[in-house]
Amino acid sequence: MAKRKQAAKDEVLVDVVEARGNFQDLVDNNRNLILGGLAVIVLVVGGWFAYNQFYKIPRQTEAVEQMYQAQVQFERDSFALALTNPGGGYIGFLDVIDNYKGTPAANLANYYAGICYLNLGQYEAAISYLKDFKAKGDVLPITKNGALGDAYAELNDPTQAMNYYQKAVNSSENDLLTPYYLKKVAMLHEKNGKPAEALKAYERIKKDYPNSADGRDIDKYIVRVTPKG
Repeated sequence: MAKRKQAAKDEVLVDVVEARGNFQDLVDNNRNLILGGLAVIVLVVGGWFAYNQFYKIPRQTEAVEQMYQAQVQFERDSFALALTNPGGGYIGFLDVIDNYKGTPAANLANYYAGICYLNLGQYEAAISYLKDFKAKGDVLPITKNGALGDAYAELNDPTQAMNYYQKAVNSSENDLLTPYYLKKVAMLHEKNGKPAEALKAYERIKKDYPNSADGRDIDKYIVRVTPKG
C-alpha cells in the first residue's frame, strides 16, 4: 500500500514537473504574443479602474447631489415637482434617470418615479418605472412588489395585483411590511370571493406577527371570514 501511495505521489510530481516544463516552453516560444496579451490585460484593468475612478464614481456622486432636492420634494408629497422640477437648480427624478444611466442613483430614481406616479394616479407609468427598478436588500424588494400590487389593484387587475402582493410577502421576512402586505393579500381574497384563502392569510398574521400594527386588531378580520355555525 505504501509503495502504491509513493508511486502515485511520484507520478503526480512527474506530471507537475512536465507541466512546468511545457508552460516554460510555451512562454519561451510565444514570448512576444504573451507579453502583448499581458499588455492588453493591463490596459483593460487600467481602463476599468480609470472608468470607475474618473467616470462612474464621479457620475454617481453628481447624480446623488442632483437628486437631493427631488427627494426633499418627495418627502413633502410634492410628487409632480419631484419628478420634473424640484427647484433650486436641481433636476427631478426623470432627468436623473435619463442623464445618469447605469448609476445606482438612476436605478433608485426609477423607484422614486414609480411611487410618484402611483400617488399621482398614473398607474401604468408607475408600473413601468417600478419594473425598471432593480431592487436589492431585505426591504426594497418588498416595497417594490407591494407598490406594483397597488398599481395593478388600481387598474382593476386582481390577478396581477395578487401576484405582486404575494411576491412582496415572499420577498423576505419583515415585521412591519410582511404583515401589511399579507393583509392586502387577505383583503383581495375577500374581494374575489375567497374567504377561506383570506382566513389563511389573516391567521398567518395572528400567528407570526401578533405584535405588528396589523396583528393587534386582526381578530375582527378573522371573525369576518370565519364560517358561521
